[in-house]
Amino acid sequence: MVEDAFARHHAELFRYAARFTGDGDVAEDVVQETFVRMAERPPAHDTNLRAWLYRVATTVALDLLRASRRRFALVRSREHALPMGDPPPDPAALVEREDLRERVRAALAELEPRDRAVLLMRETGFAHREIAEAVGTTTKSVGTMIARALEKLSRRLPLDVGEDR
Repeated sequence: MVEDAFARHHAELFRYAARFTGDGDVAEDVVQETFVRMAERPPAHDTNLRAWLYRVATTVALDLLRASRRRFALVRSREHALPMGDPPPDPAALVEREDLRERVRAALAELEPRDRAVLLMRETGFAHREIAEAVGTTTKSVGTMIARALEKLSRRLPLDVGEDR
């Protein structure tokens, strides 16, 4: 069961986790932990497996992000004792596409976890029924949730005048 689920869902679950966390390495940890949990305590047979995987991945990602914030706060409190790192890369060397990608990541990171999850699941191709099951709501409310999340995202993602969409 786990092998089949891994073969079918690993790639899309990784893309979701990478978008959710903004970090490919963390995303790989999220996906690995999700499948470990599935092996240790598989979902009931009548459960929508895809929605279950996304719900577990979202929970794991949130736990990892919280732990990362705590570590960052600890490092910041001891900043004076840490060696200096390399300076950041020259902003002029960054390509326009990477800049837009980063703005989208930042805007997504500002959203509430539920809004971010709904948008990313929608982008991944989830049906409203699957999104509802994954986030614990009704199918009827998913469209409204998506619309509100898109509105919040648009307020956090200002595009330059004349920029192509």
